[in-house]
Amino acid sequence: MTVSSWAPLRHNAFRALWLAQFASNIGTWAQTVGAQWLMGDLGGSALQVALVQTATTLPVFLLVVPFGALGDILDRRHVLISGQALMLAGAGGLMLLAGTGRATPASLLGLLALMAIGQALSMPSFQAIQPELVSREEIPQAALLNGVNMNVGRAIGPALGGLLIALAGPEATFAFNTVSFLGVLIVLTRWKRPSDHRPLGAEHITTAMRTGARYVASSPLFRRVLTRLTLFIVFGSGLWALLPAIARGPLRLDAGGYGVLLGSVGAGAIGGAFVVPKLLRRMSKNRMVLFATFVYAGATSTAVLTPSFALVIVAMLLTGACWIATLSTFNATAQVLLPAWTRARALAYYQLILMGGQALGAVVWGAIAVAYSLKVAMIVPAVAMVVLALAATRWLPLNDRPLDVSPATYWEAPPEITDTAAGPVLVTVEWPVAPENEDAFIDAMQRVGRARRRTGATMWGLFRDTEQPGTFLETFIVATWQEHLRQHVERGTVVDQQNQDTARALAKGPAHVRHLLFAEPTKPDQSRVVP
Repeated sequence: MTVSSWAPLRHNAFRALWLAQFASNIGTWAQTVGAQWLMGDLGGSALQVALVQTATTLPVFLLVVPFGALGDILDRRHVLISGQALMLAGAGGLMLLAGTGRATPASLLGLLALMAIGQALSMPSFQAIQPELVSREEIPQAALLNGVNMNVGRAIGPALGGLLIALAGPEATFAFNTVSFLGVLIVLTRWKRPSDHRPLGAEHITTAMRTGARYVASSPLFRRVLTRLTLFIVFGSGLWALLPAIARGPLRLDAGGYGVLLGSVGAGAIGGAFVVPKLLRRMSKNRMVLFATFVYAGATSTAVLTPSFALVIVAMLLTGACWIATLSTFNATAQVLLPAWTRARALAYYQLILMGGQALGAVVWGAIAVAYSLKVAMIVPAVAMVVLALAATRWLPLNDRPLDVSPATYWEAPPEITDTAAGPVLVTVEWPVAPENEDAFIDAMQRVGRARRRTGATMWGLFRDTEQPGTFLETFIVATWQEHLRQHVERGTVVDQQNQDTARALAKGPAHVRHLLFAEPTKPDQSRVVP
């Protein structure tokens, strides 16, 4: 069944949030221009002007991972409302201070940092709720539409910001952004999100962060997405940092011409939303990403190889289409790989790489442009991007198989323990296996072991019994009994169940499970001196 590019917009909640977010994205980019202009009006130094960008990105980089954990242990709607409220407070404060002439460089940077904290709080949860707003089949289209939203906002926002500054001063950009956050808050407040199913209550944030990191480390398919994202974003982000220099330098454009280039990128993103679903019906994700990377590398190189404004506009159209094609494919692939219980905290690492990679790429390729030339700073990463994409397609292919990560309770009921904080817990599973099935069993158990670690095990191992041939002992350790209960009740998925069923089918009898708690004395023996 063919899914339309615009199918997600048929869902009322997705459509309302998408439209509100579109206005918010435009407001955010318009405010960026207003903040930089206001810092200049306040007599800010070159360093203080540069710190505007730092204030808007550094808090996100530092806080997105713990805030991703919050998105899994608290109601995501409440987390989103809190994040949007912080951004509303920051934009409103800037509007009042700028409007009354009381703004200072320090207050400007402080309120921008407050808004960045709100953004860090919102980003993982916003990504995590997408599968709740649309069907599983529509997730790629939803990712495309969200990419269009961001890129068109990036194209329109700066131009609108310049217009508002010319008409009413920088405070007008802050006022527009304030109103845009009100729209998002109204949509979130009216959204009737079903309550989360947490039989064992909310996790502690530090435990949730450790579990999230362990999940990412034990999920090879998700790690591939993160690696592919890193390779693309670090080498492909130079365009966004150097496009103003290209416009003012080789192309000799004024602000209006630069705005046309940005608009071309946005138009290309809209076109990509139509083209990408058609491409994915004819080729795999890997081939589509490879094709988009080749075209992106060629288009970005064209921007510094030709003085023709018309050719550069065509190149920017292709750049926008390929940028959104690649990132939306990575994003959609990541979302369908993640179960609901860990989606926000895992996607926080995706956002961390997305933002950190762009910041790193901007610094590296900007420095190369200064040391050598714009041509070198654009062509070298383009060539590297193509070479790495070819290697990644061969060695780190994206998953095209549908995986069922919906919840599943398939473990046998554990013993009843009153002290759920007790631990560590050692679980042993004795598997009897026929000699002809041993190799296949060992292979199958590697997938089972990754599932144990993803759901909470800090250590896992499979051992062959030397005294009883055909007997294997699986062992894994979980930090507390509460964490082990979460493995039983909250964190299992259908694909994990299928992997365990495969291993069980290779055993010649039922497995024997034992649970052991770490033994420690209740009263230390004071009569002995321990050397």
